[in-house]
Amino acid sequence: LGAGRLGRVLALTVAPDGGRVAVASHDGRVLLVERDSGDVREVDRSEDGNATGLAFSPDSAWLAWSHAGPHDLRQLKLANATDLSVSEATPLRFRDYAPAFTLDGKHLAFLSARSFDPVYDEHAFDLAFVSGSRPHLITLAATTPSPFGPQRHGRPFDAPDSPRAETPDSEGAPATRVDLEGLLDRIVPFPVEAARYSRLRTAKDGVLWLRHPVRGVLGDSRAGLDAPEPKTRLERYDLGKQRIEEIGADADHFEVTGDGKRVLLWTGEVLKVVPSDRRPAHDDDSDTNITVDLSRVSQIVDPAAEWRQMYDEAGRLMRDNFWRADMNGVDWDGVLERYRPVLDRVATHDDLVDLLWEVQGELGTSHAYVAPTGGRGSAARRQGLLGADISRHEDGGWVVDRVLPSETSDPRARSPLTAPGVAVRAGDAIVAVGGRPVDPVTGPAPLLVGTADKPVELTVSPAGGGDPRHVIVVPVDDEEPLRYHAWVADRRAYVHEHSEGRLGYLHVPDMQAPGWAQIHRDLSVEVAREGLVVDVRENRGGHTSQLVVEKLARRVVGWDLPRDSRPFTYPMDAPRGPVVAVANEFSGSDGDIVNAAIKALGIGPVVGVRTWGGVIGIDSRYRLVDGTLVTQPKYATWMEGYGWGLENHGVDPDVEVVLTPQDAAAGRDPQLDEAIRIALAALTENPAKSAPTLPRASAE
Repeated sequence: LGAGRLGRVLALTVAPDGGRVAVASHDGRVLLVERDSGDVREVDRSEDGNATGLAFSPDSAWLAWSHAGPHDLRQLKLANATDLSVSEATPLRFRDYAPAFTLDGKHLAFLSARSFDPVYDEHAFDLAFVSGSRPHLITLAATTPSPFGPQRHGRPFDAPDSPRAETPDSEGAPATRVDLEGLLDRIVPFPVEAARYSRLRTAKDGVLWLRHPVRGVLGDSRAGLDAPEPKTRLERYDLGKQRIEEIGADADHFEVTGDGKRVLLWTGEVLKVVPSDRRPAHDDDSDTNITVDLSRVSQIVDPAAEWRQMYDEAGRLMRDNFWRADMNGVDWDGVLERYRPVLDRVATHDDLVDLLWEVQGELGTSHAYVAPTGGRGSAARRQGLLGADISRHEDGGWVVDRVLPSETSDPRARSPLTAPGVAVRAGDAIVAVGGRPVDPVTGPAPLLVGTADKPVELTVSPAGGGDPRHVIVVPVDDEEPLRYHAWVADRRAYVHEHSEGRLGYLHVPDMQAPGWAQIHRDLSVEVAREGLVVDVRENRGGHTSQLVVEKLARRVVGWDLPRDSRPFTYPMDAPRGPVVAVANEFSGSDGDIVNAAIKALGIGPVVGVRTWGGVIGIDSRYRLVDGTLVTQPKYATWMEGYGWGLENHGVDPDVEVVLTPQDAAAGRDPQLDEAIRIALAALTENPAKSAPTLPRASAE
């Protein structure tokens, strides 16, 4: 049919009668393709994103889908497959998704995020809608009663073996009747609790969906970092028996067979065929629990041919998703042809990755990445690290110069030498590892290979003399969290010291979940000081700058003065005085945007050097055939004061201060020094807001 007619196909589904195919294209269109004639008819389109959840009724007469609206809202729409008349099945108020017709053609089931039951935040004064989704159902004909409501003849004591939802093959598909009048009023929720659901499908006598556990983005809430993640469950609601049951306790993905009687259940690397209407037997030899032997599937790959396909596919993905349809004036087809001769000389996958970097770089736009798959090597050979600075002294001994402190609020920042019972201090020498003497030239590192997260014995000679000690430590495989928290603690202590305790200090490492967690570790304490230095140097970007700016833009307009306690600001966690931001050339992406927003909102000056300058965002949606990730700059950013000029330029500081290599080597931080100076000068002119004294007693 050609890409010009369909665009990039993101989803498709075939009508049960095989007569037509519904297609969701990348440009928001919903299309119907007739099998015999090849005619392509446009059903509908959205200017807010692509359609999802294409689903035909059992008689192929109706098509349902989730239609994209603004701000991540989605509504269900219905189209008559004959005359293409389109109607709203749900209002555009919530996020409605994953529609599916029941097998009797009487209902349209779907998932909807329309439960508003907020939960109080544990660390900050905030409320969040943690579990907002629930399965819902629409009775399509006005006279069809809700399966969850009262029935005229009551419910049978025993559900029949073959209830109304199943239609024998000999009878053909049941007709679907849709009464559009009052359709929006016939939406009813399933009698199940709100949670996090996805992938609703209808099956024999019921409806299936995936239920996801509520878990933190970082995984720090688990019993331990090596503890298993909570599992996603495959659940089934029996429409006849009016009850919910678990089909699979650990599910990644599932599909229902055409007759609705069985489920293909994918868990990890295992594919099983199980019944759709009951829990499968635990016996792998049972006909209700059949494991598909995937080892019998084999394929022959021609790497050179695969690389050519990957090259072309990367080009098409960029063409269809780049933030400007005109490719910002770049002759994209010409670029692909100009580099194509190099493709014939590609000898390894690394060569292909390098080539794709060069090709995508011709667009001169940030976030055009190519990331091959790959791991960290054998876990058994991971280098063990002790969370300390260790150096060779003149006598040939290897001495601990500094022990990095643990950050007890971050399970990744575990310092092995500060563990209970270890008590290794600066000045102690490491004499042996696992009973093997430390080589005076190579030190303990070679002896710690393969010891990460495993207990190992150290022989330590105390700094003050005396007999050697034998301690058991568990090395880590990554010291970055430890060193990061130590770096923040050092900067915070520096700001406190040089401002005589008047200024607080926060560092924001990224605009993602780790950065949001880091801000809140010390937000209440640091923002309560007279002024605040917000350090966004080295910020790796993300998408949470709006949340960060909301915190920084708060203004004290009142005070709460509880009896027998210190007063606190209204609103809470609002800066009492000046806010000064510090940025550098490694503040990028959303780290660019947060600095532009700080300036646009007048929150405070930015000190440092011009930021990275990459603000055309990505969604990291596409991988090539071998799993290589390729990204397409898609989401352009316009900012007050800069217009479109942030991309490839960055945010200019209000006060430019360059941190030279000589400064870094000497441990100096002139950027932080200037931020402190500016904040203290601002306090001299405008003192921080402070709590008022209580009024005089009314009796006086």
